[in-house]
Amino acid sequence: MDVHGRDLRYFVAVAEELHFTHAAERLFVSQPALSKQIRLLEKHLGAALFTRDRRAVRLTPAGEALLPHARRVLEAWDEASAVLEAAKAAQGARLIIGMSTSPGRGGMLPAIRSRFTSAHPGTRLDLRQVGWEDPTAGLADGSSDVAFVWLPLPDDDRYGRIVMASEPRHVAFPDRHPLVGKQEVVLADLVDEPLLALPETAGPLRDFWLGLDARPGETAKIGAVVNNPDETYEALVDGRGVCLVAAGNAPLLTRGDVVTRPVVDLAPCQLALAWRSEDSRPLVRGYVRAARVFLSRTRAATGPDDRAEAADAG
Repeated sequence: MDVHGRDLRYFVAVAEELHFTHAAERLFVSQPALSKQIRLLEKHLGAALFTRDRRAVRLTPAGEALLPHARRVLEAWDEASAVLEAAKAAQGARLIIGMSTSPGRGGMLPAIRSRFTSAHPGTRLDLRQVGWEDPTAGLADGSSDVAFVWLPLPDDDRYGRIVMASEPRHVAFPDRHPLVGKQEVVLADLVDEPLLALPETAGPLRDFWLGLDARPGETAKIGAVVNNPDETYEALVDGRGVCLVAAGNAPLLTRGDVVTRPVVDLAPCQLALAWRSEDSRPLVRGYVRAARVFLSRTRAATGPDDRAEAADAG
């Protein structure tokens, strides 16, 4: 005995209003059409649901028995419809992942992508390269939904984050540089060196990659301002300065004529996945969740490592 959801909705409206005209207004249908539909429903069920006279409309015992079940069916269908609409919206949805340098450490990106897409099939993930003038890799202006960024971030309290990797800082210089004979470098070796700097808009991140966190109150001699790895490589081979670089990013610069050495008295650098703290969209949270799973499984496989300790500010 199948009944259409529309018929149940009509029945519940009349049962709650106990007035056909008021119920019709609530349903945005005409009163004659509503009355006809209720009569057809009663015929289909083989039972009168209402008693009607000129003064009032009342539920019959059959109507009273049906009402709570009809409400539950409609509530369940409304919930199912909401879930369906969310699933339809996710199909063809897009998540933009900002980055300033490649975060491809240990298969990080494909592993996160695989877990995310299994939970959100049909969602398109777009990688967006952002110049170093924006240390948030598009989060600040909303052009990225999540981003792989280097800490520290400006306006730190605006963002949630997970530290995905912690790495030593190296110094890169041409292979003809006097420091090439050293296997390790200390910051004092670089005190008179011109440094390649991020744009001033990078704020605290610019200072970090100049090593000013280890020598507060001091300034650095700037040899050139660079916006991406290609500009950095060209400035290095041109002899305009040396630069600090994450150990994992050293291969971006050591293409020939450039070498790197660890700077042993500098604190490590941290690569983080970040998002806007107020952004609670399911796709954003889903990508963060996939990153957490990748991180926990990586730790389980490699054992505890204090250098890779995750910090979550979200």
